[in-house]
Amino acid sequence: MAKIKVYSTPTCPYCIRVKNYLKEKNILFENIDVSVDEAGLAEMIRVSGQMGVPVISIDGDVMVGFDQEKIDSKLGLG
Repeated sequence: MAKIKVYSTPTCPYCIRVKNYLKEKNILFENIDVSVDEAGLAEMIRVSGQMGVPVISIDGDVMVGFDQEKIDSKLGLG
């Protein structure tokens, strides 16, 4: 099973979309709310070089933004 982290904020529409998409597919993920988690924010910046959300890490492969095709490809969804 893939280890998935979603770095997000509660008000970001793309963050909400990616989390809802993963839930619809019954895929477990760790949500890190970078609006309140300073260590999570620092980790997100370190792994992605980005300040924008969402940042998604799937087994260490980092993507910025909600790219459904890339998520499906990485998780073997069709």
